[in-house]
Amino acid sequence: MEIEKKNRFIEFVKNYAMYIAVALVIFAVALTFSIVAAVNASVPASTNRMEFQLPMTNATIIKDFSNTELQNNETLNQWEAHLAVDLAGQDGDVFAILDGTVTKVDYSFLDGYTITLTHESGFESKYSSLKEEVLVKEGDKVKAGDKIGVVSTSASGELDLGEHLHFCLKLNNAFVDPNDYLDLQQK
Repeated sequence: MEIEKKNRFIEFVKNYAMYIAVALVIFAVALTFSIVAAVNASVPASTNRMEFQLPMTNATIIKDFSNTELQNNETLNQWEAHLAVDLAGQDGDVFAILDGTVTKVDYSFLDGYTITLTHESGFESKYSSLKEEVLVKEGDKVKAGDKIGVVSTSASGELDLGEHLHFCLKLNNAFVDPNDYLDLQQK
């Protein structure tokens, strides 16, 4: 009796295998769509539009961002990628580009005095070649447009540029072209 039931089940599977397979695929696709819809529904879309401010006013780009073409660094006498924008102007005040937190204030011989800010949505901005008397300390909260420092020649790696701001922007820990986010050409 048990063998007869087993044989009928096997015979049923053999006769209807294609229908069973199609039903399983449809079930799997429907389950996948419902899971994706549930995940998307539980993650609220950000409605905050990020308003980037300029790091300097009335400034000129003296060396632009380039991650594909090498640029000559006359101070160090070498060709290199330039993963920043260098700005200079008559008014040397430097401003936060977005609301954020000061995560680092430090000095290195090549970069000079540097302030690093962490912002929402994975952005990080770095302001180098500043005067020693920076206006913020680690842990400070800043608003977009707050003055954080003044440019200088503290970056020994770019002395040939004179007083300037060496400005880097990262998104999710990768360098990005600040021109894609800030209207630097229309200073």
